Order: sequence, then structure tokens, then C-alpha cells
Amino acid sequence: MEPLHTLTATEISTRIRAGQLSPIALTEALLARLDALDPEVKAWVSVDRTGALEAARQRAAEAAAGQLAGPLHGVPVGIKDIFHVAGMLTTAGAGVFAHERPSEDATSVARLRRAGAIILGKTKTTEFAFLDPADTCNPWNPAHTPGGSSSGSAAAVAARMIPLALGSQTVGSTLRPAAYCGVVGLKPTHGRISCRGVIPLAWSLDHVGIFCRSVADAALVLGVLAGHDPGDPLSAREPAADYVGALSKAERPPRVGLARQFLLERASAEIAAHLEATAQSLGRAGASVEEIKLPPSFSGIHEAGTRVMQVEAAAFHAERFSVHAARYRPKIRALIEGALRLSAVEYAAAQQHRWRFRAEMGPVFEHVDALLMPVAGTPAPRGLDSTGDPWFCAPWSFAGLPAISLPSGLAQDGLPLAIQLVSGAFDEARLLAVARWCEAPLAFSAAPPD
Repeated sequence: MEPLHTLTATEISTRIRAGQLSPIALTEALLARLDALDPEVKAWVSVDRTGALEAARQRAAEAAAGQLAGPLHGVPVGIKDIFHVAGMLTTAGAGVFAHERPSEDATSVARLRRAGAIILGKTKTTEFAFLDPADTCNPWNPAHTPGGSSSGSAAAVAARMIPLALGSQTVGSTLRPAAYCGVVGLKPTHGRISCRGVIPLAWSLDHVGIFCRSVADAALVLGVLAGHDPGDPLSAREPAADYVGALSKAERPPRVGLARQFLLERASAEIAAHLEATAQSLGRAGASVEEIKLPPSFSGIHEAGTRVMQVEAAAFHAERFSVHAARYRPKIRALIEGALRLSAVEYAAAQQHRWRFRAEMGPVFEHVDALLMPVAGTPAPRGLDSTGDPWFCAPWSFAGLPAISLPSGLAQDGLPLAIQLVSGAFDEARLLAVARWCEAPLAFSAAPPD
């Protein structure tokens, strides 16, 4: 049999249900791998070794009695350290002035537990999920960034320390680290997954994100997490779909839209060539690939979304910042200070621009199933002082549209390459079906070196 740390969440779930895999053996194997690799990768803030093994023993007993808690029964999961986990310290990647020990799980964490998942620990984040990096390294090459802000979650999944992890995305903080680390990253529609119990960067832009190693895993986890939460005022009431069932529609070749004017603005020659080659490969496999033009409101969407993020971050941090401003790291401090110079009129205009862009994107998805584009303009940059450029992810975060990152090849320097697929609001089922169809022609199976 293959090593336990190589199993995907779907494979783990299937084997536990069939009585072919012990949650205890799996958890012990992952903890051993974490002990071996994390001193270099530095993906974890804290590991709840005792709690995870206790939960694994409970899941094993339940499985033996035929009492499975849910679709993630016995599957270990990592949690980005801006999510509250009852009894565990939340640091938000910041100094002790910001630490708190919650008594209640975030809604997403509670839903994972109810589905049978085992919480292994907390993964590292940039400070307050902005741009000041953690010390996490890219498992493919420790001299390169893993991306941010969900750096620890992406690196832990890529290094096979964990099959699943939660992250977040306000601009590009799920898809970009997923791309840099060669794993799957899903950001659903804004409000599809509750953000209650997650420290915000910007309320109207924050999304819960999923890291995994297959589209099937992404569908499995989204099915657990999606759904209205009365405790989150921005939680959507749009009914969730059968996301695992939607993958059966992957047999139909998709209609894919390629916005070349968007691609050429920021992508390196290597990324542009890779995307064109990928589009041709998808076309040869049967997909319909057509060039599309983005609506007029695309112009200015980066500025509008950034302005909203600034103001909402400043509003959340106002009280703490008034006391501890000097203890904030430079980039988040500059973001908040810049927001203090903006007016309410500017904020309202930026929000209006965001909603206009989202509305104007609607007709585009009547003609294509998904847009195809890069996740980032280059592979993971060298150095740990930057988390990379979120420009290609930003418009879809600012519009609240669902997007997924799929690993799609290796760069000349051996680092992962990825594509981004984007669909219409609350159309994650179609997005996942397209992504599942694309997995076959992409045929990505590489892994970082141990």
C-alpha cells in the first residue's frame, strides 16, 4: 500500500468507511511526518497532538460500531490561525497583544467536527491575514515563498502533513498559496461558507477557503461547510448544492473563456506561454475555448476593492490600533493608516463599483462555464519577505465570485505552475465540474521533495 500521508481526503474517507484504514494509524503517521518536515517548512503554529489522538481513537471506535459521524469521519484537518478553535490559542500571526483563547469553535470548524473531522492544529498566517509574512517556507524549495496569507495551510497540504486545511481569501490568500505550493485551492462565492468565528480583514471581501489535493476533495469539503449561518450577517441564504454529485457532470467538455487582455497585463512570458499551451491542451481534449472580453467595470476594480479592504480593516482594528499601533507590522500598519485618510464617500463609491462589476460579469457566464487565467503572474518568488502578487485573483475576490486553483505543471526552475478557473455567483457546482474535467488533461501528479 502507498504511504498513508499520500492519501487524499476522499481516499481516506472511503477506506475508513470500508474498514480498511484506522483513523489512529493515519493520525500517528501524519504526526510523524509533521515532526520530520515541519522544522524546515514551518507550517504549524501549534499542534494538538493529545486532542487529535483522542479524537482519532473516538473515530476509530465509532467506525468499528458502524456509527460514522459524516463524510469526513476520521479525516485530519489543519486550521489557519485566524479561525477560532475552542480551547486553542488564536494568534492571527501577530504579537501577544492580539492573542485570544476562544471557548467556541468558528462555524466552519464546528461543521468539520460534526462531519467527523479531526482537528490536528493551527497553521501559520501572515499578520492579521495581510501581507506581513510568516516564516513558512515553500515545500518545493525553502528559499521561495509559499504565498500568503494562508501560507501554513498551503504548505502543510503540499508537504503531505495533512490532507485538508482551511484558509481564507480577501484578495488572493487561498488561490495564490495553493498555486505556489502545487495543491488545489477553492474559494467559493462570498457568503457561501460562514465567516463567524474568523478574525476579519474586510467583512464584505473575506471568504473561507479550502486547501486539498483533488477537486473531489474540494467538493467533499464544500458540501460540509456550505450553508446559511444565522450567526453571520453576511452568510448567504442561497441553497447549497450537491457538490460531490455535480462532479458527475464532468463528463461534458466545458466551454472555457480566455480573456487575453487580462492575461497580457501582468503575466510573465513563462506564465503566458503556459496558459496558452494549457488552453490548447484543453481544446484538444474537447473543451470549447473562446476569447472573451471583460466588461467596462473591470477597469478600476483593483482600486475599488483595495479601498474597501482598507476601510473595513481600519474599522475592525480601530480600538486595538489606537493602543498598539507601534506593535503592528509595517504593511498592515500602513494599510490601516492609509484608510484613515479616506472618506465615507470614497468607500461608498468603491462598494458601488464592486457591485457593478459583479453584475456586468453575469452575462459572461451565460456563454461560458468558466474563465481560464493564471493564478499569479510568476511561479513562487524567491525570498520570504514577500508573499507574491495577488493581482490575478483580486477581481474575483472583490466581486465575490467562486474560483479554484489547479496545479497544472512545473516551471523551468521546478516550482509548481497553476491555472485559475472562475464561474458565476453561487455556481460552485458548475465550477467544480469544469475543474474535475480539467484534471484529466492537466494530469498533474508531481509532489515536492521530502
